[in-house]
Amino acid sequence: MGEIIVGSEALAAGALTRHDLRRRYVKLHHNVYAPVGMALTPRDRAYAAWLWSGRSGTLAGLSAAAMHGPRWLPHDRAAELTRVRSAVAPGIRIHREALLDEEVCLVQSIDCTTVARTVFDIGRRIAGDEAIIRIDALLNATRAAVADVAVVAAGHPGARGIRSLRGAMALVDGGAESPQETRTRLVLIRAGAPAPQTQVPIRNASGRVVRRIDMGWPEYRVGVEYDGEQHWTDPAAHAEDIARLDFLAEQGWIIIRVSARHLRDTPDDIWRRAEQALRRRGWPGT
Repeated sequence: MGEIIVGSEALAAGALTRHDLRRRYVKLHHNVYAPVGMALTPRDRAYAAWLWSGRSGTLAGLSAAAMHGPRWLPHDRAAELTRVRSAVAPGIRIHREALLDEEVCLVQSIDCTTVARTVFDIGRRIAGDEAIIRIDALLNATRAAVADVAVVAAGHPGARGIRSLRGAMALVDGGAESPQETRTRLVLIRAGAPAPQTQVPIRNASGRVVRRIDMGWPEYRVGVEYDGEQHWTDPAAHAEDIARLDFLAEQGWIIIRVSARHLRDTPDDIWRRAEQALRRRGWPGT
């Protein structure tokens, strides 16, 4: 993030010449530059937009989320700002909704909407499951309380998109550690599964947590694990999986494994396998 510069400041300080600026940097916004070849992260784009605002704007939406630290954010979205009077710039989206002082905090000396306000905005502005995925990631990274979002919502009862926010918040779970875990959980819930517990701790005889299961139903000892590509192609990861599954089986767990192909091609089969395991363990059904 520190490699992005304000061109006029770098020139005035003598750190660069105009020739250096033209040859070694690319223009992101008016007077804001990044080194040639720099792969911009969502946080980089947020920082560049803040510099463009003259360091006076407040980062909002996915840009505020990027500053709060979740791993899973899209790299190709416009930066988002609020409390900016300037005209709209390419690659920057400016929101002009009411923002209370208590809904702003400093992150690395940059004004950002708080986690609760950021969730409030994402849930209203992003459609469908993507909103749930982004909120899951933000809550997982920050451990913020869902109740804090309700407080923000109560302060803006007539806000646009409030119904979409409520729909998203009914399905969020900050235990999800990846977008695919969120998608897996949504498949299960929408198919009729009881809401699974996320990040289920598995303890050894002394009570120490030695494993965690992505999601599951501890009362029935049925778990669901999303396995990324490396679990199927990396021999070391595959060997670890075998040891892990053997250990969980010894503890009495049935594990339903899910891959990207299952989510894409046969989502109904995920619940079919989980339901069969739950019924074998005594789940009465809905």
